[in-house]
Amino acid sequence: MKIAILPLKLIIISSLIFTVLSCKNETTNPKHSTLNESIEKKVDSVLALMQINEKIGQLVQYSGKWNATGPSSTKGDQHKLEKLKKGEVGSMLNITSVASIRETQKIVMEHSRLKIPLIFAYDVIHGYKTIFPIPLGETASWDLNIMKQSASIAAKESAASGLNWTFAPMIDVSRDARWGRVMEGAGEDPYLNAVVGVARIEGFQGDDLSDINTIAACAKHFAGYGFGEAGRDYNTVNVGANELHNTILPPFKAAAEAGAATFMNAFNDIDGIPATGHKILQRDILKGEWNWSGLVVSDWGSIGEMRAHGYAEDKKHAAEIALNAGSDMDMESYAYEAHLETLLNEKKISIHQIDDAVRRVLRLKFELGLFDDPYKYCNEQREKDNVYSKENLAVARDVARKSIVLLKNENSLLPLSKQLKSIAVIGPLADDKDSPLGNWRAKGEYNSAVSLLEGVKNAVGENTKIHYAKGVDLTIPTIAPGANQFLLPLKFNTTDDSGIAKAVEVAKKSDVVLLVIGENAYQTGEGRSQTNIGFLGLQNELLEAVYKVNKNIVIVLMNGRPMDLSRASEIAPTILECWHLGSESGNAIADVVFGDYNPSGKLPVSFPHNVGQEPLYYNQKNTGRPYSNKHVTFSGYRDAPKKALYPFGFGLSYTTFSYDDLQLDKNEIKAGGDIKASVNVTNTGDRAGEEVVQLYIRDLVGSFVRPVKELKGFEKIMLNPGETKTVSFTINEKTLQFYTANNTWEVEPGEFNVWVGGDSTTTLKKSFTVIE
Repeated sequence: MKIAILPLKLIIISSLIFTVLSCKNETTNPKHSTLNESIEKKVDSVLALMQINEKIGQLVQYSGKWNATGPSSTKGDQHKLEKLKKGEVGSMLNITSVASIRETQKIVMEHSRLKIPLIFAYDVIHGYKTIFPIPLGETASWDLNIMKQSASIAAKESAASGLNWTFAPMIDVSRDARWGRVMEGAGEDPYLNAVVGVARIEGFQGDDLSDINTIAACAKHFAGYGFGEAGRDYNTVNVGANELHNTILPPFKAAAEAGAATFMNAFNDIDGIPATGHKILQRDILKGEWNWSGLVVSDWGSIGEMRAHGYAEDKKHAAEIALNAGSDMDMESYAYEAHLETLLNEKKISIHQIDDAVRRVLRLKFELGLFDDPYKYCNEQREKDNVYSKENLAVARDVARKSIVLLKNENSLLPLSKQLKSIAVIGPLADDKDSPLGNWRAKGEYNSAVSLLEGVKNAVGENTKIHYAKGVDLTIPTIAPGANQFLLPLKFNTTDDSGIAKAVEVAKKSDVVLLVIGENAYQTGEGRSQTNIGFLGLQNELLEAVYKVNKNIVIVLMNGRPMDLSRASEIAPTILECWHLGSESGNAIADVVFGDYNPSGKLPVSFPHNVGQEPLYYNQKNTGRPYSNKHVTFSGYRDAPKKALYPFGFGLSYTTFSYDDLQLDKNEIKAGGDIKASVNVTNTGDRAGEEVVQLYIRDLVGSFVRPVKELKGFEKIMLNPGETKTVSFTINEKTLQFYTANNTWEVEPGEFNVWVGGDSTTTLKKSFTVIE
């Protein structure tokens, strides 16, 4: 951008402006507690030139077109166009492709007074066009390196398509399988959400936000969104300070410390205060205690929705509440553009608050390098070369197979031999090329995934006969295939069982059955809460019919949430949890089914015996009457177990592992000291395999009741048959501290238990004491 295009009087105002707008940005990886002095000078110089309408405009984000991430906009395209020409828009979302983004940016750069470039955003959740496993599934890999790699590829494809900003990662701790958006996060544990969130942020943002292959990340939803009452999306959240600080906030604090460029606030209220208008969360904690200097954006329309909450009288009042609370950018509420100037004149908000918010927007634009070149992301050749490449698909296949969890494998039915004479591939999801893409699939093309049927055919030779039968339709179509199904009410097939007979026929004449059942892509995601988390439609009937004629069943699950697998687990010898694995789904599953890859995934969520156990999570607190099988009056159920069917951290392999000789290098430490725990892990089987070694800790007595176990570390290791490795963990002050009754993070003296093992039910234990 050349300064000559600005009016002469603006040049006179500040001799710094030429330098600000023409010099190249220094390399920056903002940690948002230490500001880049050079960028801050540039931000201040531009801010000094801005009129109030332009400042407010920087706090406005429009959707470029109708998109079902929220209710339809009431403002027409002409209104948006006029605002863009006046420089009264800071960001656009849902505009994709280099050509469209260049044209939109051009409107601002050719018509507005100060020519401040736009940031372009999109929901790039688990891939842009090359689709990776849904985040919950990818978390099951417990492999932070591949999570960082998949986010980096998603960023590269997005940036090549003109985008600068993604609304990911979601780091909401979520413990209720009924909640549809459980698929979008890292599960039920605060520590796992934190480290996975940081890996994804580092993947999106790289070491330098101005790098052409990186985009700004967004930690969401701040805060408590995953705790919606009864698993209902957008619902109220009732938590106290203990749960807020010790369970909900730690992943966000980790994201802030890792330099997440932006945060998004949440739809829900917390104890009666909508998160969008929550001053304690946004101003006092995030921007105050954590000293984070990034940009807070509202979720779609959440500022205006404070009226529906009953917290704001009207949209003007909502704008007042949101800005005072620290919400910087208004996504599609039209509240800031309509009311901030009036509120300023009425002294209900301050110019300091507006300037602080605008400064955060400008800071990000400088960090992205948009002031150097507003069109830096607009290169058609890069778009052609970097999107949906063979190299990206190869990584997607590797990530997908590492995300698969083997839940059950009686009599070592898996892996299958590629020399089998016949294999039946049965189920409504067996030849589905769309559901493996999952929800929130960005620009993933309809029906572009490799189906399991295709993957099996690709894996075996011509001497193996593949018999296919759909069995039943999961849903009854209500709109044309490929149309936008985001808000489609699903209608499940509960009557047409005419295809089961063919499924039974092919099962009878096959050596083994791959039964592909679960959920389609539109059963989980935003607005997809369900009270029934079992197999909907006629899938149970299909399972029972096939089982009667062929007991060699491998259930291949495709799903976006923990499911009720009680009956399936009772009768099927083998269950493979395959989630929605993305573009290369079928090939990745075939890699595991036929033993080309030894499954290494572990559950990031607990699977219940039935939905009545929800919310269900391993790191519960003991009651005054803990579980006992000897007494009626205990904290459990009369009609179901208390524990999970498949617990957090669980996953089998085609080999076996043993743990022994857990050692602590000392028996007591001071609060600021550290202690090393070590354990020997041995591959006791006949195949090489990977194991996720997990560290759990319990603080036995605290000023707040502490969980019975808490994940505090893990390491994924490869072991050859017969090989033993010693795995060590350092337990220090950060490991042991929690938010105490003193309203601070500290380590309280007392006794601690340490467990190390292959899942959260491990019993290999040692103890130590923290002294004053």
